[in-house]
Amino acid sequence: MKQLPIVSRRSRKSQQGIALLEALVGILIFAFGVLGLVGLQASMTRAQSSAKVRADAANLASELVGIMWSDAAANLASYGGNACASYARCKDWQDKVVRELPGGSSRVTIVDATTGEVAIHIGWSVPNEGAHQYDTSAWVQP
Repeated sequence: MKQLPIVSRRSRKSQQGIALLEALVGILIFAFGVLGLVGLQASMTRAQSSAKVRADAANLASELVGIMWSDAAANLASYGGNACASYARCKDWQDKVVRELPGGSSRVTIVDATTGEVAIHIGWSVPNEGAHQYDTSAWVQP
């Protein structure tokens, strides 16, 4: 019959606390995972906010094209450049751009009055992201 070695007190003492150390390492790994998820959530929220503002800008540009289509062709010149500020329908739209977009601004350019080609520029500024813009063009004909 083979005798089992006797474990001395010394080797037992050197192994005490290993379970606590393993638990602490597990908690540390878990904490880094939670921090990573918090960072991912912040990044996703920022991306979602940016996408919403871009979609709002595209919707506002489309809305202006619809307004121009419904207006008389003779009033097309009232939307371009500085004339927009004195034309009620265009001014209301410009105010809406400023109200709905952070740091919003807009500019409408009549590229060719005979064909009804217009260019719409919408700009906005998001803190910590800088300036952004949305440009589109359309043909508005009577």
